[in-house]
Amino acid sequence: MNLVKLGIDNGICLNKRNKPDEDNFYKQLTEQMNTALECLLHRFKRQCKQKASASDFMMREGVWENGEKLKPDDTIGELLKHGTISIGFIGLAECLKALYGKHHGEDKVIWQKGYDILKFMRNYCDNKSEELNLNISLFATPAEGSAGVFTKIDKKQYGVIKGVTDREYYTNSFHIPVYYNITAAKKIELEGPFHELCNAGSISYIELDGNARNNTTAVMKLVKYALKNDIKYFAINHPVDRCPVCGYEGIIGEVCPSCGAKESEVHFCRIRRVTGYLTGDFQTRFNSAKQAEVRDRVKHGLNIINPGK
Repeated sequence: MNLVKLGIDNGICLNKRNKPDEDNFYKQLTEQMNTALECLLHRFKRQCKQKASASDFMMREGVWENGEKLKPDDTIGELLKHGTISIGFIGLAECLKALYGKHHGEDKVIWQKGYDILKFMRNYCDNKSEELNLNISLFATPAEGSAGVFTKIDKKQYGVIKGVTDREYYTNSFHIPVYYNITAAKKIELEGPFHELCNAGSISYIELDGNARNNTTAVMKLVKYALKNDIKYFAINHPVDRCPVCGYEGIIGEVCPSCGAKESEVHFCRIRRVTGYLTGDFQTRFNSAKQAEVRDRVKHGLNIINPGK
């Protein structure tokens, strides 16, 4: 789900309102969630009609609970109902920026507004779970393809809106924008509470400047602090470059500090994590939106001793 479009339609950024139209925002949010769920249920019902013999290993070898009891011509609906039907979202940061003029990393009041939006979405999923007797869940998705597609569509319709549509991508799920300067501890504190709302999956990460192996004590403190703040899936990004000439591994600029090889003459392997994948060549393996996101990432300061500051 593209939360940003809802923010633009009902916010102060485009319509020059003194305050956002929150009532209409939530009305449209409910309509979009109804549409998303309708599509997911349509797919689910089609999948339930599949015969067990179509994927014997998954459906008849005990991978799914009670799958071993199915005969080849049995349909798999009774197995699939134990899985999850997830509604994903991206762009909470830009949505808040469009609605209120600030995102949740900039203001405590706006952070609460963002939390309220996701709490509303989680309550919707929980209520539908009870109503349909299925596992309807909320997914904090990175939207590997949609993050750029949505931005292009909205930019074409609304033009360039500062802090909203002025980049090639929308921010992953509930994350603080990658370009926003913030300490690692503060980012953990702000994103932690959102994890409990996203029961289909979520992740938070911080960016380190340099090789994490050079400061394992700081890494351990970060991990413990993430656990303390109830982050369910925590990642630490740090750049690792490798020279193909001498094998040097570390941070490499345009020239290898070990052998003097130049980037204009050789191809340095630059390992980065993009949407959960480790890649040595993100500039060719990912779309332009994700490439732009990697370029925009700021490093998060290690203010660990006094994390509340």
